[in-house]
Amino acid sequence: MHRKGLRLGNTLFLLFFFIVIGLVLHYRGRTKPLVAFWNDVKSVFVYDKNPPERGKNPYKVPESSDVAVDDRTDDDVASDDRTLLEKEGIDKSSNTTTDEETEEESTSSATNVEYAKVKDFNFPAIGSNDQIIRHHKITLRYREQYEQADWVAYKLTGDEARAYLSRDGNKFVPDPLVPTGSAITSDYTRTGYDRGHLAPAGDFNINPSDKQETFYMSNISPQVPDFNRGIWNDLEQKFRQWAQRDGELYIVTGPVLKPGLPTIGNRNEIAVPEMYYKIALCLTDDQPRMIGFVLKNEFSSENLKTFVVSVDEIERLTGIDFFTRLPDALEKKLESANTTKGWFSARN
Repeated sequence: MHRKGLRLGNTLFLLFFFIVIGLVLHYRGRTKPLVAFWNDVKSVFVYDKNPPERGKNPYKVPESSDVAVDDRTDDDVASDDRTLLEKEGIDKSSNTTTDEETEEESTSSATNVEYAKVKDFNFPAIGSNDQIIRHHKITLRYREQYEQADWVAYKLTGDEARAYLSRDGNKFVPDPLVPTGSAITSDYTRTGYDRGHLAPAGDFNINPSDKQETFYMSNISPQVPDFNRGIWNDLEQKFRQWAQRDGELYIVTGPVLKPGLPTIGNRNEIAVPEMYYKIALCLTDDQPRMIGFVLKNEFSSENLKTFVVSVDEIERLTGIDFFTRLPDALEKKLESANTTKGWFSARN
């Protein structure tokens, strides 16, 4: 009897030990492992209408190792005649805006400063030969040399940040507005990289067509899976928290591109960035605020504050001149600052 009790005790101890080891291995890749564990526990008992985007990989399309590269179907390859776009019913005239949509945008704005009312106020400097792609919600500069955008600019409102819209049915497709042709989804097949969003799908949860814009391959960049689903996702969620709190943010985001980067791709050579940046400008307070981040394309468990840099530093890394339509004195002040003041707080 004593031996049976001892064996049972040993078995329970080993079971507990392996459970603990399993939890450590599962959550060590999270930026905030204890918070992630608690959220997962809550999800078992409480229905969450805004489920987190972690877990399964939403950045990969179905792939089959049995299909040769040259034998892929139109659904996989998306040929130059845009047959996949037609299948999905995606509107090619993305610049068309209805009166109802214009009215909705004007009433949702919380910014009253005059310089923010200038057309393209939030765009970086644009050169005469730049390939600027304008969709309804996002605008980007496509760099054919790297087969991706080096900046994507848009405004994120508090209403959009609060909303939830399932991404079921969204598919990665080539961008019909890129004259030189964007990357295609199969360029990422079996490369080991995620199809990482620059402007995240989670920032566009009111209109399904706006959300689908983020799945154009012009808005996609090769990201290490642990980066894309980890610290980069954490930063995207943080920006949504700030938009809810502050009413709206002007956001510019993209990869740091330079010659000599490694490439992937079956049909196109897509540069694999070493770093990504994200910038937010808030004009809804009495004192305008700006914050910038630069993160390496790799797993990290560091606090997001670790990656805060001045926008001047991002300009040095990218060669891009951001927010040129700000008054000169204000632009200099905001872009030279390297501070988290007014951004991070106890509640977020």
